[in-house]
Amino acid sequence: MLALIGITLFAAIVNGGLGYGFSSITVPLALLFLSNRVLNPALVLIEVALNAWVLWVNRDALGVIWKRVLPIVIGLLPGVAVGTLVVTSVSPAWLKLWTYVVLLPLILVQAAGFRRPIRSERAIGLPFGLGLGVLYSVTTISGPPLAVLLNNQGLDKREFRAALGFIRLAESSFTAVAYFSAGLITMQSNLLIPQILPSVLVGVPIGAALVRRMRVETFRRICMSFDAWVVGFGASTVLRELRIVPGASAYLFLLSVIAIDVVLLYRFFSARARVDLAKPT
Repeated sequence: MLALIGITLFAAIVNGGLGYGFSSITVPLALLFLSNRVLNPALVLIEVALNAWVLWVNRDALGVIWKRVLPIVIGLLPGVAVGTLVVTSVSPAWLKLWTYVVLLPLILVQAAGFRRPIRSERAIGLPFGLGLGVLYSVTTISGPPLAVLLNNQGLDKREFRAALGFIRLAESSFTAVAYFSAGLITMQSNLLIPQILPSVLVGVPIGAALVRRMRVETFRRICMSFDAWVVGFGASTVLRELRIVPGASAYLFLLSVIAIDVVLLYRFFSARARVDLAKPT
């Protein structure tokens, strides 16, 4: 219980700041002592309320982004249905591993400052939403791929958070209904909610206060850095879980990701410092 409180408090602070990250942090750590079938339903129910809050706080930007992200939301419906069938019968470990393998190079490229906006958002929206729905309903993780897409499209901070809130409220609501229909919401899962909820209520406002005065580019860079570390940790955990790499050696993968990201962070903040020094006072 103490471990779960500590994990979810930190995850809630990150989510309050970035608009996502609660599941991305909680799941890899909490799965060390809880099963997917117990943990996922509790997180999904909490995230319905959490994502509604993110969307409400950034509602001013909703009118700008809702048409752009609507194809993704539509694609979520069949994806969640497929993912719910998967979670009732198949271990999600391999799905998570392949997701991490695909995501990590995309995240690092974004972290290095390379972006090429997708012009045909409607065409990519439906298949992206389908894949996202499968991923979220199986693992309750969707923040990293969403952040990569939205960061690539150059949304400002409020648009980014509003888009995240809109899409993630839809996916968590659809998944909650699907889990209920499949009988996955049990008393054992519901008993986790009172243990997690206080951390969310305390952590989210702290994170929101910390991020208010942050620059847009710094905000984007921190999102990508956070994603890289979470994906590195998640991949290391799954490599160990599947016994592809034995024991603590699996976390050498995480250390290599951290080393690459630290170099990219140094380059970013060094360039930012030079720009600030060159500005006339």
